[in-house]
Amino acid sequence: MIRFLFKYAAALFILNTILLSIEVTMRIGNLIFLGLMALYTLVLLINPNQIRKIIFHRSFSFLLIINTLNIVYFLLFHSINDIEALKYLLARAVQFSIISASIYFHLDYYKTKFLDHIIYLTLFIISISLILNPNIFTGRYSGIIWNPNMLSSLVTIAFAILFLKDKSYDKVNIFLLILFLAISLATGSRGSLVGIMLVFLFKYNFSRRNVLYSILAITSIFIISNFQLSTSINRFSDQSLFNDRILQYEYAFESIFNKLYTGYGLDKYSYIDKSLVPVFLKGKIIGAHNAYLAILTQYGIVFGGLILSIIFQKSYSVILFFRNLSGNEKVYLFIIIYTLIASVYETLITGINEFQTSLFWFALSLLSYSKYKIEHANQDI
Repeated sequence: MIRFLFKYAAALFILNTILLSIEVTMRIGNLIFLGLMALYTLVLLINPNQIRKIIFHRSFSFLLIINTLNIVYFLLFHSINDIEALKYLLARAVQFSIISASIYFHLDYYKTKFLDHIIYLTLFIISISLILNPNIFTGRYSGIIWNPNMLSSLVTIAFAILFLKDKSYDKVNIFLLILFLAISLATGSRGSLVGIMLVFLFKYNFSRRNVLYSILAITSIFIISNFQLSTSINRFSDQSLFNDRILQYEYAFESIFNKLYTGYGLDKYSYIDKSLVPVFLKGKIIGAHNAYLAILTQYGIVFGGLILSIIFQKSYSVILFFRNLSGNEKVYLFIIIYTLIASVYETLITGINEFQTSLFWFALSLLSYSKYKIEHANQDI
């Protein structure tokens, strides 16, 4: 059991976030999450020497630093009675431990088969969704996922995995690529267009083929935007990506300056201080919709600035190292860059149980460890 948890806990944790995004499986997902947290905490306690070797490993040191900053922040600005903040502190620590240990003990699985398992699960979700609700172009399509943006994130990443990891495609893969593309557009998420365009840049750079795809994409956007649908293209052409985020950004900035140095607390991720929002806007202002502003609101400018600098430094390091590689490393690199871009208009990175957020931390950790392995290939780890 312990060996299984060491190897597959990260996969269970990440895939379970999908169950948490489906209304009928949300309760099961919560039970799995709590059970996984409890079991892994027990594993940490009974294997201190092995865990210490992993969490203090050089490639995972950025996670340890973030956990340390969380502990210091909690001691400075929270009391032991702040249960929600304590939950966040412990959940983040266990999440990072799960990610580190799984990668350390089972790197080959996560570099190869895990990506395929994301594709299989995505196909299963889409299949059930189309059976229960086949009208994908009637309003914003969400299938069995409670939020269309979450379905878009899942399907766009599955599309990227399938498109980037192979050099050639059989008929089944071509069908899946078309299916994933159609569903991502049907969600009406403008962020899916950003992701799809980024996938093509990753695949072809600025080759002639890429120019041709760009022309086809622009033509398609022009044609589809003239139909009265709710696809990603229509919503993108109807309004800019940011114009319905301006108010959220404005009050996120006001929240940051209201508690510039202390922030609002560990449990206040994706937070806007509603006391600063006029009554007539309270229904419209629901969150920062920007991960970077959300982190500064949560931690304040000092701790938030440190955490953002760690994220950017580690991301830059692995992007620079793996930028010319192909295959599965390129897929994980895409996940990192796509999440960093999407964090400008969505509140990612900050939470615990969101699919793309969890996958971002996992991808960053996996490439960090892979980088270490390559650099020390002729040395004992």
